[in-house]
Amino acid sequence: MRLRRLVPVLLAGLAALPASAQELTGTLKKIKDTGAITLGYRDSSVPFSYLDGDQKPVGYAMDICYKVVDAVKAHLKLDKLETKLNPVTSATRIPLIANGTVDLECGSTTNNVDRQKQVAFTNTHFLTASRFVAKKASNVTKFDDLKGKTVVSTSGTTNIRQINEYNTANKLGLTILPAKDHAEAFLMVETGRAVAFVMDDVLLASLAAGSKEPDAYVISKDAISKPEPYGIMLRKDDAPFKKVVDDATAAFYRSPEGKTTYDKWFTKPIPPRNINLNLPMDEALKKAFATPSDSPDPAMY
Repeated sequence: MRLRRLVPVLLAGLAALPASAQELTGTLKKIKDTGAITLGYRDSSVPFSYLDGDQKPVGYAMDICYKVVDAVKAHLKLDKLETKLNPVTSATRIPLIANGTVDLECGSTTNNVDRQKQVAFTNTHFLTASRFVAKKASNVTKFDDLKGKTVVSTSGTTNIRQINEYNTANKLGLTILPAKDHAEAFLMVETGRAVAFVMDDVLLASLAAGSKEPDAYVISKDAISKPEPYGIMLRKDDAPFKKVVDDATAAFYRSPEGKTTYDKWFTKPIPPRNINLNLPMDEALKKAFATPSDSPDPAMY
């Protein structure tokens, strides 16, 4: 009987131990053992994750990931933590997270139900919708104007699936070309190989703002998606690591620094060309920052 009474006491004592005294598993153990954390970055997803004039990865999502790195370092009580940077593309980002090469994917990745079967996401840091960019001279401003024309979208993205589904459902007779990345897709519109590039509106705004003739382009008013959440990707079924990441991002978004960081990348000139996206934070994102969520459901926002 005495031993039976002691068991709950011992279990309670173990639960009260600090994280460093408990046995680490998954990503936290990997980081502690190697003394390094690996961030995946994109080379042209302005302003989330891209290369600046010195070919250094910078951006809004990168800033958020560095806040997470600080939190992981503090959680593991490490004196120093090496941050490794690994390039990813639309096609490689999920496999590189899943196979352990990359610990956090710092980009412009839509959090949806299908992807949550393969990876996890932390709290939403942006909301976007799927629209198109075209040259004003082409006289297309809505999706129905694209009937029978050639459009492009980036391979491996939610957007290329959406435009294929929209094309079929509305019998538009589109020719839909896949591009390896956003830069290549925009170039196809720039050079006339495609009339429009279908992508998340914020990425289209950044590509147009950074082009040789920003005033030559128009972004469609109508969208083929509801507002969709972007999140930092991490490995699935790794609850201890996810808790550290979720706590860090929630605290950051609720703090004044969260809004300041947003404004830094969306309402002020950004490197390397000092373009300004002029995209102030909307009410939906303000709500998402006040009540952080990793939900993939657009209706939650």
